[in-house]
Amino acid sequence: MPESTLLAFDYGTKKIGVAIGNTLTRQARPLEILFPVTREQRFAAIARLLADWQPDKVVVGLPLATDGAEQYASLRCRRFANQLHGRFGVETVLVDERGSSMEAQHMLGSHADDDAMAAAIILQRYLDGLGLEQ
Repeated sequence: MPESTLLAFDYGTKKIGVAIGNTLTRQARPLEILFPVTREQRFAAIARLLADWQPDKVVVGLPLATDGAEQYASLRCRRFANQLHGRFGVETVLVDERGSSMEAQHMLGSHADDDAMAAAIILQRYLDGLGLEQ
């Protein structure tokens, strides 16, 4: 399988954590945090990221309840993933993000802006889950 560049999003209504990684190194790293105020700003910022990095695939964190059930935030993230696919034509994958923010806070300190690190953790989970045959 050829090397693929991946962008990951930890979606929130007030801010969106972004991470970058690839299938060759299977390493994810935090990239930035977006603070869009309007829907137009959100998609303009994402369009810039997609143009800059040209990812082969986008990973979006899917917030689930501790028992794995869907919740209201799950619906918002599914909608966001569908909008990315529909608007930009990029392949989009949802990844269980349970515990990623707590893990990011543990790594960065409890008061740091952890959204980009959470996105990196979500992307790392996806990369770690790729089969060796990929």
